[in-house]
Amino acid sequence: MKVHIIGGGNLGVSIALGIAQFSKHNQVTVTRRNTASIQYLSEYGITVSSDNKQNIQEADVVILTIKPYQVDTVLAEILPVIKNQTIASAVSGLSLEMLQTKTNNEFPVIRIMPNIAAQFGESATCISFPEKDREKALPIVDLFQDLGTAPIIDEKLMDAATVLGACGTAYALRYIRASMQAGIEIGFDSNTALAIAAQTVKGAAKMLLEEKVHPEQLIDRVTTPQGCTIVGLNEMEHNGFSSSLIKGIKTSLKQIKG
Repeated sequence: MKVHIIGGGNLGVSIALGIAQFSKHNQVTVTRRNTASIQYLSEYGITVSSDNKQNIQEADVVILTIKPYQVDTVLAEILPVIKNQTIASAVSGLSLEMLQTKTNNEFPVIRIMPNIAAQFGESATCISFPEKDREKALPIVDLFQDLGTAPIIDEKLMDAATVLGACGTAYALRYIRASMQAGIEIGFDSNTALAIAAQTVKGAAKMLLEEKVHPEQLIDRVTTPQGCTIVGLNEMEHNGFSSSLIKGIKTSLKQIKG
């Protein structure tokens, strides 16, 4: 597949690197106004350009990883030179209906919401598309499955997917940071504390994904009567651990919906 990514910021670069490393037989182009900071991508066989139209006519899919205010300008630039390409939007808040209107209903369109872990083949990418575009969309689903997980969801949940899957990266990292800080307090140097905290989260997530069980079932395996785990969990809950996380996620969703 020939993939043309417009927007060489953090997300666009992460997708490009993920495709280059974890998905086979693809050609990737990434565009950005100032390419100095992403020239290293050429080492991975990725074409880098400041011209949004370079290689775009040969592309199978055009992925938009740009800011909402840039959409109209970019589409005005590329629509006259593309024909049957699928347009995949990772633009927050840009609905499929809006994208269809902006492209004059002339192109297959899909919405994608990856996260920056795509670079490591570990993105949680949510995808939605109109039923009429299913045939064109499914190869894109396959592409993102190479970069992690790629569930197809109802479009009405895309804003929620942004919070849970994209903003959620920051929430998980904040937990790891707090765990690292606690590790320093109880005697570890910062590097060792970070390594333990990060690997522990990775291991917990791996168990959940492999066993497909409720988190509490795994929690039960490491909590013993009158043990140190249960008293720690209870202290966290008394101080609002779960409720503050839930409130934060819901507040982020309110921000997206305006």
